[in-house]
Amino acid sequence: MNYGIIGYSGRMGHEIMSIFDGAGHTSVLLADENGMQAKSEKPDVIVNFALPASLDVTIELCNEHKSSLVIGTTGLKNEHMEKLAKLSENTPVIQSFNFATGINILKMMLREFSSMMSDWDSEIVEIHHNKKKDAPSGTAILLRDAILAGDSKRKEYNIHALRIGGVPGDHTVEFSNDGEVLSFSHRAISRTVFAIGALKAAGFALSASPGLYSYEDVLKKLMGK
Repeated sequence: MNYGIIGYSGRMGHEIMSIFDGAGHTSVLLADENGMQAKSEKPDVIVNFALPASLDVTIELCNEHKSSLVIGTTGLKNEHMEKLAKLSENTPVIQSFNFATGINILKMMLREFSSMMSDWDSEIVEIHHNKKKDAPSGTAILLRDAILAGDSKRKEYNIHALRIGGVPGDHTVEFSNDGEVLSFSHRAISRTVFAIGALKAAGFALSASPGLYSYEDVLKKLMGK
C-alpha cells in the first residue's frame, strides 16, 4: 500500500515507517509541524499518532486524497471524536488509544467480567515516560470505560498516573476485597508493538467499508469473528 504519516519525525513516526517499509509498503506523504513532503501518488491510508492539534490537517488530507485513517492520538476530546465520526461517513477510520493486541484483549476481558467484582475496590495505575503530555493516558481511560461498561453498579473510578523516565507504557488494573487481590497488568516493552498494530489496522482499512472502527474490530476480523 501507499501510506502517509502525520508526525513522521517523532519517535512513533520513526517506528511506524520502519514497520511499514519493512513490510514492503511505500511512504508517499510525510508531515509534521515543520511542513509536508508528498509524492505524486496518493496515500491509501494515513497514519497519525501525533498530538490532537494535528487532527484538522489530517482530516483535510484524508478528504483530499480519499484516504483511510488509522489514528492512535491520545488526549482526544468529544469535539475531536465528532470530527472523526463525520470523516468516517466517507472513509474507514480506525481509532484507538492503544494499538497493542494485549491491551485490547485486556479491555475485552474487563468489559466481560468486571460485573462479577462489583463490590470489590478497583483502581488503575499507569506509568509512562516523562515526555508524555496527557494524564491519565488514553489507554487508562479505555480500560476504565471497559470496566464501567461491564459493571453498571460502579459509578466512580480512580486512575493514578505516573510520568517517569522512559517507560513506553505500563498499566495495572487492581481489584481487591477484604481477603484477596486480583491484578491485571500490561507492559509495552517498546513502541514497536504500537506500530505493528497500526500496520494491521491499515490492512484492515484497505477492505473496510466507510465507518468508525476500533482496534478491537481489527482483531476480531483477524480472528475470524
